[in-house]
Order: sequence, then structure tokens, then C-alpha cells
Amino acid sequence: MMKNTWEKILEYASMPLHGTLSRKLRNGVALQINEGKRFERAVIFLGESFIRITEEENSQILNSYYDWNAIQSIRTFSPKESKEK
Repeated sequence: MMKNTWEKILEYASMPLHGTLSRKLRNGVALQINEGKRFERAVIFLGESFIRITEEENSQILNSYYDWNAIQSIRTFSPKESKEK
């Protein structure tokens, strides 16, 4: 099972949300699970047996749930760092 690896990837892509057990995606970072929807300004909850991704869309709160065992891939998107001269 890849749960530990997936957790590390999600922790790297996010930061703790003060006062909660949830994590907010870092500025400029987007997330995609199993080549599905791309999440850009989402809050992630890392449960023992599932992940919940919460986002706001059209004045509605949307929650997407993923079983750790059903995750096949996680893709992160972030801006390219510019090189200083």
C-alpha cells in the first residue's frame, strides 16, 4: 500500500490550516488525483482510511472523498521557479 507515500506528497503540497486537522493547498499549487479533476484552492483532510478535499464553487461547498487504497496517482502543479542572475 502506498498510503505513506501519498500522505507525504499531500503534506508537501499543502500547509496546516490553523486550529484544525485540515491542510490548505500552498499558494500556486494545484492537485490532481487519479488523472481526475484539478483542485486549485482546496482544503485537504487526511483521514485514516480516506482523504476529503473541500472546495468552494459557485457559492457551494463541494467535498470529494478518496479511499487511500483507490489512489493510483497524484499529480501536483506548481509554478516554475525563476533563476536569479
